[in-house]
Amino acid sequence: MRLIAALVLALIGPVHANTLDQALAAYERGELETAAKGFAELSRQGLPLGDYNLAMMHIRSELPQPDLPEAKRLLERAASQRLVRAQLALGQWHEQGLQGKADLRAAAHWYGLAAASGSVDGQVQLATAYYLGRGLAKNMAQAAHWYREAAKGGDVGAQYLIASMYEKGLGVSADLRLARYWYDIAARNGDEAAPAKLKELDQRLAAKPAA
Repeated sequence: MRLIAALVLALIGPVHANTLDQALAAYERGELETAAKGFAELSRQGLPLGDYNLAMMHIRSELPQPDLPEAKRLLERAASQRLVRAQLALGQWHEQGLQGKADLRAAAHWYGLAAASGSVDGQVQLATAYYLGRGLAKNMAQAAHWYREAAKGGDVGAQYLIASMYEKGLGVSADLRLARYWYDIAARNGDEAAPAKLKELDQRLAAKPAA
């Protein structure tokens, strides 16, 4: 989990953008008190980015009196306004059990919201929850769907995994050509195991009788 960077400054209006820019700059300089004041002001004005960044400072014990219940409240408020980073943070919160016992079902809920919003990280986490039955009933078809979405979004691990699922027919109809397609993309993107799988599939496809 990380602070929201300045990439979104242009989306929130010049006044808020200036305050957020100054708070982020102070944080990068290690001026935590100044950063916290800026994020708190944005939070008071109802800006999800203020809620999120202030929550992260609570979680990291970067405030004089870190308060995990307050951090959770801030994250939930930001997430309710569809801030994807807050949804992911809540997924991690429940997965790691930051306030006691881990709650994998709640984690999957928040990852699902992030995934539906197009977050590649959320898609990977949701796919893995379906694949392993972590907080959700095992569902290979759903796992394949979300790994494929994450693979389209450029996640190399998801590219390898969806290739493997097409190779083995897990959650999808077995299809060596589609498996090869995704292994090839994973290999091009630097996955170390993919080139060997690509070579293996080329040999299998070459030996396969023509339909």
